[in-house]
Amino acid sequence: MTRLDRLLRPRHIAVLGAGWALNVIEQCRKMGFEGQVWPVHPGKSEIGGLKAYASLADLPEPPDATFIGVNRFATIDIVRELAAMDAGGAVCFASGWTEAGEPGLEDKLVAAAGDMPVLGPNCYGVINYLDGALLWPDQHGGIRTDRGVALVSQSSNIVINLGMQQRGLPVAYVACLGNAAVVGLAELAGAVLEDPRVTALGLYIEGIDDAVAFAALAERARAMGKGIVAIKSGKTELSRSAAASHTASLAGGGAASSAFLRRIGVAEVNTPSELIETLKILHVHGPGLGRRICSLSCSGGEAGLVADLAAPFGIDFPPVPQPTHDRLFAVLGEIPTISNPLDYHTFIWGDGPKTTEVFSAMLDAYDAAIYIIDTPRTDRCSDAWYQPALDAIVAAQKATGKIALPVASMAENFGEGRVAAMMEQGVCTLLGLETGLAAIRAAQTPAGAPGWRPAAPLPPRETSLLSEAEGKSLLAAAGVAVPRSVTGATLAEVQGKARDLTAPLALKGLGFAHKTEAGAVRLGLASLDGQTEMPGAAGYLAEEMVTGIVGEILLGLRRDPVYGVTLTLGMGGVTAEVLADTVTLVLPVTGAEVLDAARRLRLWPLLDGYRGRPKADMAAVAEIAERLARLMLADPSLEEIEINPVLLREKGAVAVDALIRKD
Repeated sequence: MTRLDRLLRPRHIAVLGAGWALNVIEQCRKMGFEGQVWPVHPGKSEIGGLKAYASLADLPEPPDATFIGVNRFATIDIVRELAAMDAGGAVCFASGWTEAGEPGLEDKLVAAAGDMPVLGPNCYGVINYLDGALLWPDQHGGIRTDRGVALVSQSSNIVINLGMQQRGLPVAYVACLGNAAVVGLAELAGAVLEDPRVTALGLYIEGIDDAVAFAALAERARAMGKGIVAIKSGKTELSRSAAASHTASLAGGGAASSAFLRRIGVAEVNTPSELIETLKILHVHGPGLGRRICSLSCSGGEAGLVADLAAPFGIDFPPVPQPTHDRLFAVLGEIPTISNPLDYHTFIWGDGPKTTEVFSAMLDAYDAAIYIIDTPRTDRCSDAWYQPALDAIVAAQKATGKIALPVASMAENFGEGRVAAMMEQGVCTLLGLETGLAAIRAAQTPAGAPGWRPAAPLPPRETSLLSEAEGKSLLAAAGVAVPRSVTGATLAEVQGKARDLTAPLALKGLGFAHKTEAGAVRLGLASLDGQTEMPGAAGYLAEEMVTGIVGEILLGLRRDPVYGVTLTLGMGGVTAEVLADTVTLVLPVTGAEVLDAARRLRLWPLLDGYRGRPKADMAAVAEIAERLARLMLADPSLEEIEINPVLLREKGAVAVDALIRKD
């Protein structure tokens, strides 16, 4: 049981606001809601053919759910009265709150609600297609269903569009959050997932209000065998204000949110169509689609197209095992080349038993199969000749227990009715080849680690930048290797202290966030004799240069206002931002996870012995990352640590620059 149960599955619905109330009444009537609907209006005796009550106090009992379609000022008093009478919850439709520069007004609404759940304000409402209960003031595209997915969105218009889909996805709930002043994303999403008739969850996310609660939601969903897929908006904006480090720009935008979603096992997609198609897979087959995929088509063009389109999604097609090759050869003979993707030609087209054997033999060797099949448009053509192939797909899934995925290369080339008919037989049809491939990749998202939760975020605070010397001292204390060095307030002081250092030497001016751009770095010096002052330097650092370098890595950790602490790993040096080759993780992480993430770098082969190059000691980098992660989590005064670069040897790694901010 959740506190949202009465609101989401009401026995009775109160509606306020004459025009909007009429719309809600009509939608409940069309959907066959069997409960009671109570219009409330001080000046009308009936609305939509139903008796209207003059006030909330006149209702037969406290309503389970209330749609409030009046102005924002009146909304506050109504919410207060509903909470006092122990109503089940409300939808606040009115706009003009925090989104319009009125946060104080929204605070009053929250106070008025108390413990009563409220969706919104600035919220379209909620639709329950399972029970026919609608707190929804407009048209919608759904129908009654016995089971289906839930769509939850922080944008009303996005979820309205999703609800109009014609792709054969059964939808159980449509719910909007609006400003989420009282009920947040994790609470609403969790409440709909707890309904046993809900099979999967689709989200449109503008911002995650509670990352810890959301991680717990994702783990709970997996435990119930239900997948979550999300679109996360705002990727083109920095998630925080610009900072002095490379990490701030390289890990901004959607990097942190994508890392978080990946870490907790939530599939992320980019478009509404991809969201719908992924949800179809999750609805029929659940999360955790296997990685071994094969493709079958009756055309060499389609076989080549699927191979080309799959590559950017990281989907490859393992070779056909010899026993499978032999089974296929026995039916297809010598003319088709038996490979994956498979072009089985049209020799077997229309022959049900042979088609079933080919489709089953191929599928049996893999986790799932793509069957490319575009059926004719029925207004001008006959599709009868395609039925044996469709029957063979159904039979192959039943015979093998594996997942058969018919895919129309163009979304319009299958039809919603046929998608629904295939789904009734347990087969999920995907519409659009590229969209279908994106959905397959998303459905392969692995589960998050049990019990993992992000670190709690800290409130914004003023921070200051440590000098490089101070930063390296902190790193050395944490067990991170740094070069031997000396510091001084003046160049002359450093020149005197540097006599014991072994050349080649580096001379750096202190007080600059980016020394190279400021001309405050001089490298490869045999000695410091004859060196001149660096304008603007707040002191000097001289250190022994690292030799035997086989690679450079950027390693950055920074506080995130939502996800706690992020770790960014990438190709480093002065070209770090040009290369923009990074991966981002959310703490806590292990060294093994850091190494696994590093292998996702585009230029990973350069660190891993490409064409005979020496291999870099990436295990040493992973150890540094672990040490710094422990340091950040243990010391809340630290705001950001960036090492660019970490210089890699075949054995060992040395931090040769340090940018550290703390309060």
